[in-house]
Amino acid sequence: MTISGQNRAEIKPGMEVEIVLKKDQRSGILTRGTVKDILTKSPNHPHGIKVRLEDGQVGRVKGLANSSI
Repeated sequence: MTISGQNRAEIKPGMEVEIVLKKDQRSGILTRGTVKDILTKSPNHPHGIKVRLEDGQVGRVKGLANSSI
């Protein structure tokens, strides 16, 4: 399953995702973590849905974290 990270309906708390943090937007470095809260209220966003990870970091979803499933 591939998600773009642009549709709110695709993202659920507990999912492991890759996000780009505000400080990493220029470099494009991705951070992996588990979604705690979905912060974007609109159903979609062109730059990715903004989420808070369980460790407190906030960024925009760029895709699902690669898993061995």
